[in-house]
Amino acid sequence: MSDENILNARILLVEDEESLATGLEYNLTEEGYIVDWAKDGKQAIEKFNKAEYDLIILDIMLPYHNGFEVAAKVRQKDPQIPILMLTAKTTVDDKVKGLEVGADDYITKPFHLKELLLRIKGMLKRKNWYVKSIKLNPVYKLGKCEINFDNLKCRKGKTEFSLTHFEAILLKYLIENKERIISRKELLENVWNMNPEVETRTVDIFISRLRKYFEDDPSNPVYIKSVRSSGYIFESE
Repeated sequence: MSDENILNARILLVEDEESLATGLEYNLTEEGYIVDWAKDGKQAIEKFNKAEYDLIILDIMLPYHNGFEVAAKVRQKDPQIPILMLTAKTTVDDKVKGLEVGADDYITKPFHLKELLLRIKGMLKRKNWYVKSIKLNPVYKLGKCEINFDNLKCRKGKTEFSLTHFEAILLKYLIENKERIISRKELLENVWNMNPEVETRTVDIFISRLRKYFEDDPSNPVYIKSVRSSGYIFESE
């Protein structure tokens, strides 16, 4: 997705607070995006089933179906579409729950418009990089696991599970930079497109999730290792 295509991307905005939604719709349209607004969870699912979107901005507290339920429905149909959750909740448990049901990232209300716009652009660019990177080698074997980066489905022995789009992007980035120490700052800048000076546990949450998926002993990782005071290193067999 080129910069031109990014600006023509179609976004589904799901927000029940009309004043906030109207402002976001106006500013996103001014940036060149095509925006559809859904005012509740039921309408969001209906719109998603009728049209193709490049990204979803999803509030958590919604009538009919909350953001967690909407994200789960979306993931059943499309494992790769980026989902950015808007949340007034700041606890780690709430954020982890969002990630577990398929959200790729979250931004806490109140937020700065500039930060939101940068986050959206970064997510769309990452989607483009990811699609290109998996064309030649969509399947990767890691120990007992087989990862299909095309449909995000994984197999570990007889167990099958799926990654979220952002989990797959992070893992792909680690694999493409294997045997090299990758700082937390680098991951925040290149995977999340976030200011590395911002206090966040996003990296820790995602690394922990990948270890639970692919390490036999997540507390003693073989593939995704921590390097004290430096970051992480991915080591294949």
